[in-house]
Amino acid sequence: MNRLRFFFFFAASLAASIAATAIIALPSSAQAQSPDTDGMRFGVVFGGVSTVGVTLEFFDGNRSLDVTVGTWSFRDVSIAAVAKRYMGGGAVRPFVAAGLWVVAAKPAGERLGTAIVLQAPVGVDARIGDDHHLGATINLNRALWVRRTDPEDDYPINKRLIPLPGVYYRFEPR
Repeated sequence: MNRLRFFFFFAASLAASIAATAIIALPSSAQAQSPDTDGMRFGVVFGGVSTVGVTLEFFDGNRSLDVTVGTWSFRDVSIAAVAKRYMGGGAVRPFVAAGLWVVAAKPAGERLGTAIVLQAPVGVDARIGDDHHLGATINLNRALWVRRTDPEDDYPINKRLIPLPGVYYRFEPR
């Protein structure tokens, strides 16, 4: 029963975070449009919410919804959904974002551990050709809820902001 309860909580949290970031990322008619009016980009990320991951970004003007799935050690899964706001319209554009990151891991012989983390990435995105982008981010993270793998571990969660740097490559199909 605990697994079913956890799965429901995990699925509901993920759905709520994606819905919230989608609402935040909706385009505004008064917003200045960038050279990329709308579309999709996909790519790979190193660092940030995982050691390695894949990312899919849907954008419209200077706003986007970015979903990343990755892993730290191939025995866990990290899923992050953030709403981004790009500034400027040149080849190099800084951005700010906000969203949620959910991570789950199950070490052998222990229960499933999970965490829900508030995430605020800031960074820069550089166009390096018509369809290619490189970027760098600093993800500022703060834990909201943690279920540790050891049921006897009742140490309180860390309330500090934890910075995690990352880099990415993205391709924009036309």
